[in-house]
Amino acid sequence: MRNSAVCILLLLACLTSAAQQQPAPDAAHMAWWREARFGMFIHWGPVSLKGTEIGWSRGGERRGTGGTGEIPVDVYDNLYKEFNPVQFNAREWVQIAKNSGMKYMVFTSRHHDGFSMFDSAVSDYKITNSPFKRDVVRELADACHEAGLKVGWYYSPPDWHHPDYRTENHAKYVEYLHAQVRELCTNYGKIDIFWFDGLGGKPEDWDAERLVKMIRELQPGIVINDRAGLPEDHATPEQKVGAFNRNRPWETCMTICNQWAWKPNDPMKSLDKCIDVLVRTAGGDGNLLFNVGPMPDGRIEPRQVDRLAEMGAWLKQYGDTIYGTRGGPYTPSAWGASTCKGNRIYIHVLDWSKTEDGKVVLPALGRKITGHTVLTGGEADVKQRDDGVTIRVRKSARQDPDTVIALDLDGPVEELAPVGVKP
Repeated sequence: MRNSAVCILLLLACLTSAAQQQPAPDAAHMAWWREARFGMFIHWGPVSLKGTEIGWSRGGERRGTGGTGEIPVDVYDNLYKEFNPVQFNAREWVQIAKNSGMKYMVFTSRHHDGFSMFDSAVSDYKITNSPFKRDVVRELADACHEAGLKVGWYYSPPDWHHPDYRTENHAKYVEYLHAQVRELCTNYGKIDIFWFDGLGGKPEDWDAERLVKMIRELQPGIVINDRAGLPEDHATPEQKVGAFNRNRPWETCMTICNQWAWKPNDPMKSLDKCIDVLVRTAGGDGNLLFNVGPMPDGRIEPRQVDRLAEMGAWLKQYGDTIYGTRGGPYTPSAWGASTCKGNRIYIHVLDWSKTEDGKVVLPALGRKITGHTVLTGGEADVKQRDDGVTIRVRKSARQDPDTVIALDLDGPVEELAPVGVKP
């Protein structure tokens, strides 16, 4: 019995420790992030000169991961000597993000290839030793602060370039990693997000508990993702819309084309697909971190800028159905998704062909519908019975990429438990 009691106490201690490591889903410092819903991810570096994938196209050894890339390591590691993106303008990038309806920006300060896009005092392998010589991270931080856009840094704990990484001298590498993170958290003013990409590494690989503690001390209120081996503030599904989850904050990271870094003629997502992803993400109670890969000259590719501007135009009209909402109460379905705010549910019909003979059939709500509006124009026939709700919209009023119907209820929607909808 005594041994059992000790085991129970140890288990409770472990659970308490885990709970302390993972902030509550509605922690105050996450409020702005939850409301934002949409941010810009940027993967950029000297590799854009080749048009191949950042990090992964580097040849040579990948300690801890395996495999190798198509560009010989001696070529890849010297690309920075040719990198001179003279058309880079941080203010233009920030304005593109704002025109797109994005509320924050996350930039690759250092990818797995080990190249620092900032003026690190502990490394010579950095942007300020390129012909460009300018600190890209500093200029982006200043531009974001000036424009009121939240800013964060992507940082890869793995570093395939560093000689001590995953060797008998790995402890020395960890101190280097911590020194760079300290620089990113002290040299650039207020930082809102720290976005790790640890390739499945364990917390002890990076001394992550000490690392995260340092970040939170240097940048109180910062949002940190789950890729340093600790759960922290949010999960990070990649290249897919995450599953519905109101209990654990999450953020889908996805590319506007196929590749993270710029690639010539890389197939780009249609506007319909972009809106579909954004709506389904918000409908699942997640954020969308949407990636662009700037070109070697420093510009974001014009066709990507145009697509993002189209998303921004849509959000100017229907942003109230995305920003500051929660996912649900109806879980996403083949035909679309729902978001909610206050006493209102927004039904987003993205594919009428997936409805039941042209009508949306929803389970019972538990509250009375007091009114409805088709925000995208036209009229809807909404019928509520004890066993559920049906919505019909004439074909002439159905809109691409999204028909949005607002349902007004007689009480707060967020108090309702999520309701499953037929696939």
